[in-house]
Amino acid sequence: MTSLYIRNIGLLATPEGDAPHAGKRQGMLRFARNAAVYCEDGRIVRIWEGEHSAPPAAKIIDAGGALVTPGLCDCHTHLVFGGWRQHEVPLKLRGASYLEILRSGGGILDTVRHTRAASEDALYGRASVFLDGMLRLGVTSVEIKSGYGLDLGTERKQLRVIHRLRQTRTQELVPTFLGAHAVPPEYEGDADGYVETLCESVLPVVMEEQLAEYCDVFCETGVFDVPQSRRILQKAKALGFGLKIHADEIDAIGGAVLAGEMDAVSAEHLIATDEGGMDALAHGGVIAALLPATSFYLNKSYAQARKMIEKEIPVAVASDFNPGSCPSYNLQLCMNLAYLNYRMTPEEILTAVTLNAACAMGRGGLCGTVEPNKRADLVIWNCEDLELLCYRFGSNLAKTVICQGKVICSEKPA
Repeated sequence: MTSLYIRNIGLLATPEGDAPHAGKRQGMLRFARNAAVYCEDGRIVRIWEGEHSAPPAAKIIDAGGALVTPGLCDCHTHLVFGGWRQHEVPLKLRGASYLEILRSGGGILDTVRHTRAASEDALYGRASVFLDGMLRLGVTSVEIKSGYGLDLGTERKQLRVIHRLRQTRTQELVPTFLGAHAVPPEYEGDADGYVETLCESVLPVVMEEQLAEYCDVFCETGVFDVPQSRRILQKAKALGFGLKIHADEIDAIGGAVLAGEMDAVSAEHLIATDEGGMDALAHGGVIAALLPATSFYLNKSYAQARKMIEKEIPVAVASDFNPGSCPSYNLQLCMNLAYLNYRMTPEEILTAVTLNAACAMGRGGLCGTVEPNKRADLVIWNCEDLELLCYRFGSNLAKTVICQGKVICSEKPA
């Protein structure tokens, strides 16, 4: 048995429970001062408030009076990919839109070419480096999407990489199949034909080989419309996948409404979501996974997080790490952007990057809070309160990261 005792916690801040928090509850946390947390074999056993002696034989970590929270959960990433897309930035600066670049064979399709050409080992090594960087930033749980293959062989290659990562990493990793990320070159002008192939030839294989837990689809102008997205999600649901949807990133074409209709666990992006879409999300209990760094990087509008919280929609915040629209996995930066541009409170933001994000990955009973029987995933921050954590940006404020009971030390900025 391995045991860990974290003492001298100035402020322990955590949401509580296994289900997503919405509305006023999103900002309701448990605070414990002068606290201690005891962990055994990678799980939290007990939390004390006030002085308490360390259990015998436990490794002792002194938090130094700092803020401690659950490990961060990033519920939307695309971190298994080949190549970068830095050559597209000049096009964007000259006014080319995301969809214009995609239609010209760039964007997602450029990454598809590089990912198809990369070996599985090369993709695995690169993704491992990304996950190391995320862990140093306090991210202990990560959802990873495929979607840069757009053919059975490469999608399986991406998903096998995620499977290998799950066997070797301490982080909790959740695989999502996103074969409906774009229409591949082989099906140019025949999106319906590609949807048919996904439904009848690809999704059954992915489920049979147990390569993914969720199925996602990019429901957007110029990509997949609502009827096409509905067909993919209906087939995925029938096969036993959980459902996610990229919705209303550019236009409100009905993706959020479809998410509510299909009982998706999460709808993601939601920059352009209108009142009807928000009502559908609220009625369907769908988690809104918002991606502020993408809005920042593309210089676009931000999702209406405040209105979503007012409408009792659980809000999560994630990085959207990918080589095109958000080449950053810094979830701390996303917290800063949520503070400044979503006008979320620090308490709401912590819930958004812990419990609500964990629930968007189907892991609400496993991680996202500091409670007995949850994974021993915690961050000791180089600050004393949540306000400072959300206020500082551009530096890594994670002092010590504990992932499944294992201690990882990161930067110690001033």
